[in-house]
Amino acid sequence: MEIRKLFQAFCLIICSIHFLLYFPLTAVAKQTNLLPPGYAIASANPLATNAGLEILSQGGNAFDAAVAVSAVLAVVEPYHSGLGGGGFWLLHQEKEHKNIFIDGRETAPLAAKEDMFLASDGRLIPELSLNGGLAAAIPGEPAALVYIAKNYGRLPLTKTLAPAIKLAEEGFLVDKQLSSFLKNKDRLEQIRKYPSTAKIFLNKGQPFQIGERFIQKDLANTLKLLAMKENQGFYAGEVAQRLVKGVNAAGGIWTLEDLARYRIKVREPLIGAFHNMLIITSPPPSAGGIALLTMLNILSHYPLSSYSKIQWIHYLAESMRLAYWQRERFLGDPDFISIPVERLLSAENGKQLSSLIPAHKALPSDVLRGKVKQKTLKPAHSSNTTHFSIIDGEGNRVSATMSINYIFGSSVVAEGTGVLLNDQMDDFATKPGEENVFGLVGGNKNAIAPGKRPLSSMTPTFLELPDRVAILGTPGGSRIPTMILIASLVFHDTYGAISMVSSMRFHHQYLPDVLQFEPDTFSPAIQDALKNMGYHLLPLKRYYGDMQAITWDKSTNMLTAASDPRAIGLAAAIVSTPSGYGHGAQF
Repeated sequence: MEIRKLFQAFCLIICSIHFLLYFPLTAVAKQTNLLPPGYAIASANPLATNAGLEILSQGGNAFDAAVAVSAVLAVVEPYHSGLGGGGFWLLHQEKEHKNIFIDGRETAPLAAKEDMFLASDGRLIPELSLNGGLAAAIPGEPAALVYIAKNYGRLPLTKTLAPAIKLAEEGFLVDKQLSSFLKNKDRLEQIRKYPSTAKIFLNKGQPFQIGERFIQKDLANTLKLLAMKENQGFYAGEVAQRLVKGVNAAGGIWTLEDLARYRIKVREPLIGAFHNMLIITSPPPSAGGIALLTMLNILSHYPLSSYSKIQWIHYLAESMRLAYWQRERFLGDPDFISIPVERLLSAENGKQLSSLIPAHKALPSDVLRGKVKQKTLKPAHSSNTTHFSIIDGEGNRVSATMSINYIFGSSVVAEGTGVLLNDQMDDFATKPGEENVFGLVGGNKNAIAPGKRPLSSMTPTFLELPDRVAILGTPGGSRIPTMILIASLVFHDTYGAISMVSSMRFHHQYLPDVLQFEPDTFSPAIQDALKNMGYHLLPLKRYYGDMQAITWDKSTNMLTAASDPRAIGLAAAIVSTPSGYGHGAQF
């Protein structure tokens, strides 16, 4: 089905869509082992994209560039990700025809308890899992960067971390996004609670303004130690001691053993199919990959291309509802619980779930769960995470999503480290049956346990058609899998990266039982029709997500990179010509 051309035109007119499209002037003959004509990066921040391009131009591969981009995002978007957080890195080695999933998700401290965020009478105290030292899980991003550099990159960490170190040490000019987040009343109040945080993020007690220089000397020093000593520069020694001291002073329960025991996990990506499209995506503890494949599995039973717009929205919304219902019942850390992945992703399960969808009306969530208390989903910030996508000239690819959870995470910076710590403990089911900051209701499978990884919605993904490849991902909290779903359908319907990042967005997550949507997505007539079908609508006053996508059309050997028009990111593609790299056209 054609996806909202009017909406795309609207975005292209009123939003600054950041992308570069380069193509070779001469036709490329089809080859069995065709390689891309150059390399491309799309990231949430121009400084990060430029750092990745710099590393690629120095002979680094996609994995080297991934380390550089991750680290720069940690410096220039500290409110979204950083050394104090974690992430998922989906890698593709073209020569080996191998896909790898690097799980750098945070882990619960060894002293964590299932009831640690409950009052003596059993009531949940949400503040404790969102702010302060108790909210912080053990970071995974530093270990992930070290592992990627050592096992897949060509360049030393001293080179790939150099752009981030320079930006932290010399500073960069505050952009509208950083300035806006610093003015958030709730986050500003939390930042002011911690002197070690306030001295970094406030300028004479006030939020930094656009155009002022933002310097992070302590973070630069921590990055230098990581570059020189690898894991020992973060998870042991002076930095580790400062982290433990700072977290515990803010009410946390970390120990040096927590840091010393942290390990990344190398996992097999999930692989599924939607008609002739292959989907390579994130396994647990990501809930996103199973949700994405479940939704596509359900939708494969319907002739979407022949449906009216109302029917199309209806079946997508119901596939979303059912996928998130499944999330609550089955998903958690695979190292702690048994997850029936094969059964959940089986054709039989897809058929059974699709049979639950009424043809002309909404399926109430309380039919699935029993009578539930309806809550209104709090409109969270459009982006609480970050993402980038990369392809190099050898066909290696990276799709990576990193996070510290809510904006500015726990708001705690350990003195002398410059590291802003996450509040990922809120991604556990802090009290099974209660919602978290994104409105997600967790089950017992995602309960807190020492050393356990919380479920995540992050969904870095590759898509493959017979003659086209896509690399994509986005921030957006619980909305990530549904954004990836819509973008995947756009790609399947022969549209490219620009359409993928600018297409319409709507979302259902089972509980609360509301269908939310961006401005200008549903006309008044469509809204009336959906209400008549039994949907509870939640029109949003803002856009959400920050998708970064790259497509490689093998039939034309064209690379296209696109960054979401809703935000400030930058995408660029550089192709080789007889005279070297850099030839192309900019749009």
